[in-house]
Amino acid sequence: MVSVIDLQWLARYTVPSFRTFEVSPMDSVSVNRFRDNLKAFVEEAISNHTPLKVTRRSGEAFVVMSADDWEREQETLYVLQNSSLMRQLAESAATHTQGSGYAPKDEEVDEITRL
Repeated sequence: MVSVIDLQWLARYTVPSFRTFEVSPMDSVSVNRFRDNLKAFVEEAISNHTPLKVTRRSGEAFVVMSADDWEREQETLYVLQNSSLMRQLAESAATHTQGSGYAPKDEEVDEITRL
């Protein structure tokens, strides 16, 4: 489980190479409207990376999102729940800020960027 300290660090520290996201309310549609416009809603979820909440009359709901977005969410949850990985991120960010981290050689950078 991620400690409060790790989450506080994550909330206030931004590493330039990481993508940051603003949390906004999810759009919601009825299951009938979703069914009638299935293709358009699926295209929207995939192309704009916007999840869609689909609600039923009974109050139950489900979310439609692209498989890539779902996998990314799962990876993020895994990292946030892994205290060892969070510690490594915090240490890496600290050494980056201090300018004392590992600096790869030009050959190593070339090898990595060719992938």
